[in-house]
Amino acid sequence: MKGDRLLDVRGMLCPMPIVKLSKAIRDAASGEVIEMLADDEGAWQDVPAWAKKTGNEYLGSERADSYSRHFVRKT
Repeated sequence: MKGDRLLDVRGMLCPMPIVKLSKAIRDAASGEVIEMLADDEGAWQDVPAWAKKTGNEYLGSERADSYSRHFVRKT
């Protein structure tokens, strides 16, 4: 899967990945997919919970080397 916008938050710890994701979603057009790269293990739980809470669509996550990739579509 590939996002329309890439958000690299590797090296940032909670809560900064979600803060940056919130800003990226605000700046995105409806229907755009944000692909977030994170190395904070908390992102595995935080991203789906945040998407549900904000009404955006969580599309999934996957491991990639020493980080993870998370996909969220703006509703």
